[in-house]
Amino acid sequence: MTTSIAAASGTYLLGGEFTINRLGYGSMQLTGPGVWGEPADPDEAVRVLRRAVELGVNFIDTADSYGPFVAERLIKKALHPYAADLVIATKAGLTRSGPGDWRPVGRPEYLRQQAELSLRHLGLERIPLFQLHRIDPLVPLADQIGELALLQGEGKIGHIGLSEVSVADFDAANAIAPIAAVQNLYNVANRASEELLDHVASRGVAFIPWFPLATGKLAEPGGPLAAIAERLEVSASELALAWLLRRSPVILPIPGTSSVSHLEQNMAGATVELSDADFAALSAAAG
Repeated sequence: MTTSIAAASGTYLLGGEFTINRLGYGSMQLTGPGVWGEPADPDEAVRVLRRAVELGVNFIDTADSYGPFVAERLIKKALHPYAADLVIATKAGLTRSGPGDWRPVGRPEYLRQQAELSLRHLGLERIPLFQLHRIDPLVPLADQIGELALLQGEGKIGHIGLSEVSVADFDAANAIAPIAAVQNLYNVANRASEELLDHVASRGVAFIPWFPLATGKLAEPGGPLAAIAERLEVSASELALAWLLRRSPVILPIPGTSSVSHLEQNMAGATVELSDADFAALSAAAG
């Protein structure tokens, strides 16, 4: 497999500053069960990260809450000192009290603390993209985004992102400080965030779909995704990624895995070329 495979996904200029290959890597699955604690095989986690970069990935998404801090530390262990073109995005705003437990906290002092900790754990002087992991309904949005804008002004973060938001949320936050990216659940089988995707795409803002490999019933035997995948001799995951990459030039898929072999299969999705007919069939199939 060539080392430039991720480049086949095309490039995107993030925040008007960073040119990245559109097919990136998400680090959530590098942690223990329930996104809690250390991975079962820390050495494989390091190999996955290094192999991703070898395959041309230069956009890695993580969060302070993955572990917590486990994923960020693994990224530093595997890849620091970082290549000049590697862009790391992290998040803050969800606290953890155990496996599978996530609670939003958006108090300004907390967000600042977590940004400082992420800088330390990642070994960065500036976080290229810092995302509010969830809007805290108990804290004024102006206080949450305002604190990120202060960190941006201090040079500690480069660009501000949001996660799991509505069109109204995006517009309200963007009125406080420029938003460079949004990250919502979205895949070939789940289009609930379609309105947000179109809204930010019209503004040149990046859309990072999490859970990008989900295919649902579309991949069942006899389903449209399964039929197309069989004809093209690719996996359902590769086809799901190819559909996302074709759907909009602002989409930056970040499939995650804790296995090198699965990583390599995912990256092959960058090379799958969908015909107009196949893209239309998949687009019409989800319901």
